[in-house]
Amino acid sequence: MRYVQLRAFHHVALAGSFSQAARDLSLTQPAISDQVRWLEEEYDVPLFVRKRRQLTLTPAGTRLLAATRRLFDAEGEALDVLQEERSLRAGVLRIAADSVDHILDVLTVYRQRFPGIQIRIVGGNSSSIVEDLLAYDVDIGVLGELADERPFEVLSLNVSPVVLFVARSHPLAGHASLSLQALSAWSLVMREEGSRTRLMVEKLAAAEGISLRCAIEAEGREAVRRIVAAGVGVGMVSEAEFDNDPRLVKIALEGQPLTMHEKLICLKDRRNGKAIQAFFATARRLTQE
Repeated sequence: MRYVQLRAFHHVALAGSFSQAARDLSLTQPAISDQVRWLEEEYDVPLFVRKRRQLTLTPAGTRLLAATRRLFDAEGEALDVLQEERSLRAGVLRIAADSVDHILDVLTVYRQRFPGIQIRIVGGNSSSIVEDLLAYDVDIGVLGELADERPFEVLSLNVSPVVLFVARSHPLAGHASLSLQALSAWSLVMREEGSRTRLMVEKLAAAEGISLRCAIEAEGREAVRRIVAAGVGVGMVSEAEFDNDPRLVKIALEGQPLTMHEKLICLKDRRNGKAIQAFFATARRLTQE
C-alpha cells in the first residue's frame, strides 16, 4: 500500500468519478485508475462497484474511506500547523496604542514566543487609532473607548477609573480627591481633541453645567505628563496609565465615576492573520489568568 494509491482512492471516492478525481489531482485518468486498481489487486479486495457510468463504494471501500478521511484530515491539520509556525517566524506587527501600559505583559509573552516577529508601536488617541486601522496603516489598536464596534474584533483588557494628577509642588498635591466644580478653578493640561479621556471629562462637566479651563493642549500622554510634572497645571489620565512617577501625585475625581474600558481591536476582515491572531490569543490568555 502506497500513499499515492490511498490518495487516488480517497479522491475518487469523494468525487464519485475517476475523471473528476484526475482533474482534482492534476493527473491523467489512466494514472488514477491504475493506482486504484493496483491497490485493489494488492489486497484482493474490491473497493468500487463499477456499473456502466456509475461508481459506488463497496462495504470495504466505505470503511476505507472513513479511514482515509481521518488520514487526510490529519495531514491537512499538520500542514496548517507547519504553515502557521512558518508565518510566525518572521514579519512585522504594527500596533497603534493610546498607552502601551495596557499591553506590556502581552508584549513580553508574545516576544518570548515569537521572537522573529518585529513589533512597531505608534501612539495615538481613540479617534486616530480607528482611522489608522481603517486605512490599514496598523494591524492592531489599543484604545480606551470605541464608538462603533461593528467593523472590529474586540477584546476587553481592563477597566480603570479616570484620575487627576499634579506635580508634588502643586497646591493641590495634598488633596486626596477633588470635585469637578473645584477643578474648574484650576488650569488644566489636556490632550488633543480626539482623546477619549478628555471627551469623557468635558462631557460630564457640561452635563453638570461646569466650565473647565484648558490652559495647555498637548499631543500625547507623555507630553501632558512632562508639562504637569513641571508644575504648570492639572492633568487627567486612566489610573492604569498612571505610572509611579516620583514627580507626580494622583488625585481621585469625586462624584459620578468615570471609567475607561481599555480594548484590543483589529478589523474583522484581518482577524485571521497569524501574527494578529497570536497576539489576541496571548492577550486573551493573560486576561483570563
